[in-house]
Amino acid sequence: MKFMGFTLGLIALCSTQLTGCGSTTPMQVGDSSAKTVATGSAGGENAQGANPQLEKCEKTLGTIALVEDQGADWYRILTTNYKLGPTSQVLKLLIQQSNCFVVVERGAAMRNVMGERALEQTGELRGNSNFGKGQMVSADYTLNPSITFSANDTGGMGANVASFIPGLSAVAAVAGSVKSREASTLLTLIDNRSGVQLAAAEGSAKKWDLGLFGGLFGGSAAGSMGGYTKTPEGKVLVAAFLDSYNQVVKAVKNYKAQTVEGGLGTGGALGVQGGSTPASQKVDQERRANRTRVAPTPPATPSNKTK
Repeated sequence: MKFMGFTLGLIALCSTQLTGCGSTTPMQVGDSSAKTVATGSAGGENAQGANPQLEKCEKTLGTIALVEDQGADWYRILTTNYKLGPTSQVLKLLIQQSNCFVVVERGAAMRNVMGERALEQTGELRGNSNFGKGQMVSADYTLNPSITFSANDTGGMGANVASFIPGLSAVAAVAGSVKSREASTLLTLIDNRSGVQLAAAEGSAKKWDLGLFGGLFGGSAAGSMGGYTKTPEGKVLVAAFLDSYNQVVKAVKNYKAQTVEGGLGTGGALGVQGGSTPASQKVDQERRANRTRVAPTPPATPSNKTK
């Protein structure tokens, strides 16, 4: 009975002490700790609160659609392991804020776009809804994102070294709590009319997380510093995509079209013997010319033999 009374008393004491812990702070709308590097908004050619590191264009270069390979391994890991949504939503914000391209919808919202047209065709919409044909804008370009590498460091390479050195156990504890999150992304820009790749750019980002736990500086320090280890992987991925998109913008600002003698898609400049392309015909012509230039050696006769 004494043990039961002690247990109930302990539960009551814990409940009393934790009442304050159960209270919540007011909701912080627009809190900076919840933001990624893709900040602010965009409306038309105007942007508000955009990341100052985002590259921008004075002149819009054309319309663009985004496509993600949802069957790729990186997309499966992104949506299942990391519980993150499509990367296209973040990229659409960055693209519109940069004013380099006008984004046209070809993703999930396209179902609603076509659904409204289907309702109009069945007579369900009001008159003068203006959903007739010939109004949709074509996409001049396609941007294709992919994640080439994303990893969380298990942490503390320094801890393994410091733990073997006398007197450096505290250093080992700190080193073991330092972890890194890093990601590498890739963007390719395709011309929709020709299918030619116009630009490609890699981007990367890395963040160090520092978590100091109670064994080193006590419980209060552990509670406050441990929050730094909660940084979502998604924030690092967004930063990597910002980097790769900036590289795409730099590339298109300095764009110069690749040219092939004879034109693109006509066979190329590398010919083969017996081929039908201009480069292949040139190979055969040069071969015939070389054959005619080399005169055959006349056979030996008694008159030209050395006496």
